[in-house]
Amino acid sequence: MSDSCLSLPQTLYSAAQVKAAEVNAVNSGACSLYELVEQAGSAAMAILESSEHCNLPTVILVGKGNNGADALVVARLLLTKGNRARVLLLGQGKTQEYVTAMAAFVEAGGVSEAFTESALEGADVIIDGVLGTGSCGELSDDLQQCFNAVNATPAWVLSLDMPSGVNADTGNVNPVAIQADVTLCFGGLKQGLFTSRARHFAGLIRYASLGLTDFLAQLPAEALRVDAGYLKDLLGRRPRDSHKGKSGKVTIMGGNYGMAGAVRLAGEACLRAGAGLVTVISRPEHQLTVNANRPELMFWGCELVDMEVYLRLGWADVLVLGPGLGKDDWGYNLYKAVGLSDKPCVLDADALNLLSKEPCRQVNRVLTPHPGEAARLLGVSTAQIEVDRFAAVRQLQERFGGVVLLKGAGTLIYDGDSLVVAPVGNPGLASGGCGDVLSGIIAALMAQGLDTMTATIAGVVVHGEAADLAALAGERGMLASDLMPFIRQLVNSDLI
Repeated sequence: MSDSCLSLPQTLYSAAQVKAAEVNAVNSGACSLYELVEQAGSAAMAILESSEHCNLPTVILVGKGNNGADALVVARLLLTKGNRARVLLLGQGKTQEYVTAMAAFVEAGGVSEAFTESALEGADVIIDGVLGTGSCGELSDDLQQCFNAVNATPAWVLSLDMPSGVNADTGNVNPVAIQADVTLCFGGLKQGLFTSRARHFAGLIRYASLGLTDFLAQLPAEALRVDAGYLKDLLGRRPRDSHKGKSGKVTIMGGNYGMAGAVRLAGEACLRAGAGLVTVISRPEHQLTVNANRPELMFWGCELVDMEVYLRLGWADVLVLGPGLGKDDWGYNLYKAVGLSDKPCVLDADALNLLSKEPCRQVNRVLTPHPGEAARLLGVSTAQIEVDRFAAVRQLQERFGGVVLLKGAGTLIYDGDSLVVAPVGNPGLASGGCGDVLSGIIAALMAQGLDTMTATIAGVVVHGEAADLAALAGERGMLASDLMPFIRQLVNSDLI
């Protein structure tokens, strides 16, 4: 293929935008819709050949639309290689492209049959050409049964454009999708591939532009995708005459009764991400927990929010409020004190829960909700947040201002202008304390001079990449503290 499927662009689009680019390409005379179908089938065939799957017993699932037409081209090309793949139809296609692809397949000697579960038996490879970007709303019972049957097989699965059942715009699944080993995305990368349930179903993502790059470039991207490359040369080497006062000062508040570990983790992560000085304000009895193995953290024991607390807020370049904060009077008084400050701040955990009770809009802060906290901020259910994470992060930013970071599989970051998807990290992060570590990293990067949006994006990438490095020893059982040495490595991007 002329387009490498091993490199992915950073721009992400909606399904409607990719469809518009196809129409513009056809109207310009650059190609016909059927030529796009042929290119898609050829790109899929190249994937099969490069992965040594083209000579194995294969089943091809053919839907009613142009995704089915793509699959029929693959079936025809496999025939030319001597692989008489079993072609299973899920309905009768009526588009001109489908009719043309079917005629070419039959002329080449191809035979098709209606889908049955038993026909999947013995298949080493399954090509998913059922829905593509056409999945929206709840699936029919027949499709649910089909997809569950596919997922129950040990076959290697290649999905064309999108795993069938995954919404191309949201990444949501209702209620099941085909679980692919590889998804070959056509034309432009669909934004839904990189967040929500799609992270589980998409497998390895490959890409073929089909010649639509210039036509998509005429449209505003829905979002941008970032990965480890974002960190390259972002911070650079420090000046040789640097001192701790020039590296940023952060005050972190939290650690109510029984939750000293949260503020301790945030504090260490902040230091590991490069902050020069970090003060922790917590319950007085937590000093030993905070300082026992990390004496570099300064500590102030707070029973009441007094003038000393305000002095330490004024001293800092950046504030962090929330790790282990609690929602009692002690936590609430710290929340109110931070609200009186004009310093940039990162709000996490219970600070977000307190914000949900007293909503206000502020520009110079970063909100870091997980879906449950986002639901409380918007007054909806967690399930409603996950149905469309893109819509949720936009609503959060519109209501509360600043930069909003919606955690989850495929973290979303939005500042009112740019929307970024960061498909980094792994399920090992689903353990206590990992969110506190993220807050500390973001604050440290802000304190070192990065603007709130850049610091948030970089913080998410550092956090996720550190988790991937830590997970080399296994995802299950990974602790938040396991990220610390890798955080230090990643913020020194000049050494990577």
